[in-house]
Amino acid sequence: MSMSAKVKWDGDVRFQGTTGSGFDVMIDGELKQGPRPMELMLLGLGGCTSYDVVGILKKTRQDVVDCVAEIESERADEVPAVFTKIHVKFVVSGRDLNPKKVERAVKLSAEQYCSASLMLERGGVEITHSYEIIEVE
Repeated sequence: MSMSAKVKWDGDVRFQGTTGSGFDVMIDGELKQGPRPMELMLLGLGGCTSYDVVGILKKTRQDVVDCVAEIESERADEVPAVFTKIHVKFVVSGRDLNPKKVERAVKLSAEQYCSASLMLERGGVEITHSYEIIEVE
């Protein structure tokens, strides 16, 4: 399986990114005209692991109505300013959610399914997870 992307300089510290599937995103180094590159990495991690968690919960017939991944990170002080720690907190909303199934979904994503998380961990990033369940009517 292959993926592709293209990043074209757009002047100053801006770059136009285009995914192989045809989506565009403005990437900005410091002018606040788009997300910074490392922010996009956090979004990629959040999207990857959220996709897993929601999918696993749906397969176990949990009545999920919302899932938010809140991601906090720390970076090295020196260049390259790589991520050193990332914490992903899932806020999962639904009806009669089973805490053991939510915990299992988070664990399966972290340990087996989320390519982004596993790749970052293999690169030396400490990634931790937690979850909160919100009951809705």
